[in-house]
Amino acid sequence: MLPVIALVGRPNVGKSTLFNVLTKSRDALVADYPGLTRDRKYGHAMFQDKTYILIDTGGLSGESEALDEQMAKQTLLAIEEANLVLFLVDGRGGLTAADEGIARQLRKMDKDIQLVINKTDGIDAEQAMADFSTLGFAEVHAIAAAHKRGVPQLIDNLLTDWPEWQADEKDHKGIKVAIVGKPNVGKSTLVNRMLGEDRVVAMDMPGTTRDSIYIPFEHNGCDYTLIDTAGVRRQRKVKETVEKFSVIKTLQAVDQSNVTIILIDAREGISDQDLHLLGYTIDSGRALIIAINKWDGMSDYDKDRVKEDLQRRLSFVQFAEIYFISALHGSGVGVLYKAINRAYSSATKNLSTNELTRILETATQAHQPPTVRGRRIKLRYAHQGGMNPPIIVVHGNQTDLIPKSYSRYLMNHFIEALDLRGTPMRLEFKTGANPYAERAVSKSRKKQPGKTPYKKSIKKKNITRKREHSRHK
Repeated sequence: MLPVIALVGRPNVGKSTLFNVLTKSRDALVADYPGLTRDRKYGHAMFQDKTYILIDTGGLSGESEALDEQMAKQTLLAIEEANLVLFLVDGRGGLTAADEGIARQLRKMDKDIQLVINKTDGIDAEQAMADFSTLGFAEVHAIAAAHKRGVPQLIDNLLTDWPEWQADEKDHKGIKVAIVGKPNVGKSTLVNRMLGEDRVVAMDMPGTTRDSIYIPFEHNGCDYTLIDTAGVRRQRKVKETVEKFSVIKTLQAVDQSNVTIILIDAREGISDQDLHLLGYTIDSGRALIIAINKWDGMSDYDKDRVKEDLQRRLSFVQFAEIYFISALHGSGVGVLYKAINRAYSSATKNLSTNELTRILETATQAHQPPTVRGRRIKLRYAHQGGMNPPIIVVHGNQTDLIPKSYSRYLMNHFIEALDLRGTPMRLEFKTGANPYAERAVSKSRKKQPGKTPYKKSIKKKNITRKREHSRHK
């Protein structure tokens, strides 16, 4: 499965900064004040086509206050969930008693733990590594997370020997659909309703979902695998040992799916957990369907209020289709299959270079790229760079200067022209080599004084004239 990396250490050593750099987001709160990250935060990260899950933790300070005790519990849970633990220390602050206490705790655990010395910019990194050698960790890395120094080398070293993660196609046939959401939102009820009476199931489901369960079955001649997951609980409510791994299993299920259905309780509204799941699913590039459950029995006023809230808070997932259902009574559930097939078809559609280039030309004719530094950006052609999610690569000149507003315009134009529904799309730009670059260089050389044949000929003529003039005298 996907590797899980946990960031641990005392407060204010740069864990959240490193988390944001690796996940390319600002999901974790960062400020120069200790103790801001109280709960675990999960992120989806990728390095050179290798994907992994990252956990940011609060901190271990050794204090006995209630907040510190809670942070310590969350950190210990993150360590148990992780395959690899990065123990961060402050290179500028030097070795502290708290670092030594954390090191003693970590050495007692049966985990792959590596020491990361952060904030080594402006100091002697070798000396810092020597200062922390007394902690007794064999693997030591020096980085400056705020400036991204040493971070790529760190992740490259960590993931070099990790095997490529692949879904088991033999066991999980057809379109893999992950059903995720908070506990008690109706996930298992929806699974049962979708399977129906004429199901062909390879295994029985237990009554209580503690882990991700893969259920292959057929529907109208098509193969599917439903992934029923344990609920993503607020971290402070995770108490039982059997529930500690529910979040990681859910995130791994999202990564392994082709289509993710995020189930939201209509009566509770959209929570921060729902938004985090949506963000993670989009970052993973998975096709997405949003199902608002427990829609039956609500008043028209409450339904209008929920729809307004959805429109306001889900503006960043306009590509996703939203359905209002009742998993218990079955209303609205039947159309989910068509939505799944449509989203999967969009996510895995083969796109020809001619078609994409034609769409690009139409878009640039309707709204030309901006002029930068006196030169207009030219976009020449486009081709498909991948699928699930669809990746479109646009080639041209000065593409690194394309503003985000124009990039969004192109993306929306492609989505509409290709009729992509239920899937995110990624747009990449590449600047081609300038065919006139060598010619420009040669021209500049010719213009240098004393270098061109023209200048040389004038110089020779002047010398000849001087000699003739002296002879004449």
